[in-house]
Amino acid sequence: MRLPGLAKDFFKYSLIGYILEAKSLKDSFIYAKYWALIWGSVFKLVGKLLFKRGPMGIIRELRQYPWILQLLGATRLLRRITHGRKGAYLESTGMVIHSIAVTLVEKLEEVFYQPELLLISEDLVPPEIGTAMGLKVWIVEAMGLLLPLINPEADLSFIDEAENAGMNPDSCSFVKAAVGMIIKEQMPKGSAIVSSNMPCDAALASYSYIRKKYGVPIYRIDAPYHFRSERAEKLFVTDLKGMIAFLEEHTPGRMDWERLREICEARNHMMELEVGLWDMMQASPAPLASEAVWLSHLWHFYWFPGNKVGVRLFERLAALAQKNLDAKIPAVKNEKYRAVLWNPPFPHFVDIFNQVERTYGITLIMDSLSYNHHELIDTSTPETMLKGLARIIMQGPMVRHTRGPAENYLDDIFRCYKQFNLDMVWIANHVGCKGAQALNGILREKCREMKIPLLIIDYDLLDPRIVSHEGMMNQVDDFMDNVMKARRPRSMTQ
Repeated sequence: MRLPGLAKDFFKYSLIGYILEAKSLKDSFIYAKYWALIWGSVFKLVGKLLFKRGPMGIIRELRQYPWILQLLGATRLLRRITHGRKGAYLESTGMVIHSIAVTLVEKLEEVFYQPELLLISEDLVPPEIGTAMGLKVWIVEAMGLLLPLINPEADLSFIDEAENAGMNPDSCSFVKAAVGMIIKEQMPKGSAIVSSNMPCDAALASYSYIRKKYGVPIYRIDAPYHFRSERAEKLFVTDLKGMIAFLEEHTPGRMDWERLREICEARNHMMELEVGLWDMMQASPAPLASEAVWLSHLWHFYWFPGNKVGVRLFERLAALAQKNLDAKIPAVKNEKYRAVLWNPPFPHFVDIFNQVERTYGITLIMDSLSYNHHELIDTSTPETMLKGLARIIMQGPMVRHTRGPAENYLDDIFRCYKQFNLDMVWIANHVGCKGAQALNGILREKCREMKIPLLIIDYDLLDPRIVSHEGMMNQVDDFMDNVMKARRPRSMTQ
């Protein structure tokens, strides 16, 4: 009997659907555990809201932030990206998705219950300082990136809203999604805004509109162009001190240096654990891969650094990787190729990494947003903490690769390629990122000289209408067929 489309889709993504498909009782238990934990986080938020605000309170919040309903699809995301994964690799994926659910619920509770402490922040201004001041930091761009992981079309109405308001259709959809949410008044309001001059002109310009829409004071930190110099560090530390003074003037927050030390030390611990994970990832085949690397870093280092949930996650990821390494169990069965993804990932097609694992035996080892050379923060004095944070902020995601000379972009690619003994380089060629696109010609020449297989995937970061998922996979298939001489193995596509 053929089920109707909706019922069939529900069954496919249900817990029962997974259990019936799974070939291992142990894997079924692992999946069921994280399925239940994710829903537990959702029910916790609903229960608290119901207790404190009542049914009408829930309705008011959903009318204000209707995108919250998209988060109910978190277990669908879990289902899509765990397909075919087993054991520790399956568990690592579940852990990452669950950690996102837990921290997001914490953040939404702050929005609902402590709006007077909200600080509106750009995604490239890490929240350590605001958090240490007792403020509740809301990252403007975070939902624009998170929602398409769950529903690929979640940002389309926001992107269209921004374009209809006059934003250039060729500009970055990441920026347009955030602006569109603000135009539609689906973003919380705070007492002040902090932003920066990073990473691109579109992001920089958007905060003029955001500041006008909110009508609150704004502080813009200014990263120097030559950001690796000692002079740049001194200038930027002075800028961070100015930001602290600004926040103490315009918000209820007050700097607590001991609290900042605790956050920085927790962040250092996360970094040590991640470096240890990278060491294990150099083994071939790799003990963990994909979301355990890139999604864990993106969410917990940039938006929740030092949070106890993130610290616990990296402790467990390191333990799982060590377990697989000791038992000589690969994350990807029959690993044949090891790849790095350069530039931002594919939020609306996050399944692509799972698909290429099963189809071609490609393991995503690393991505450019995770790969860095940050030093541990010296927490001995307020000055040294600010200096350590200054270095990290000035070398934020994309910034360290798309500002300055071409060497900033190219050298890390080849260093990463050698460090992890990779077989290919993937470039996420986001149509809205003109700076990175301009470097592709140089990169092609360098890769030909070094005989490095290079795949440049045309796509849009948040808008699947520009290049469809089928179109993206066709680019992968053509590359694997024509360059890598690898046919689609029938057994791995099932």
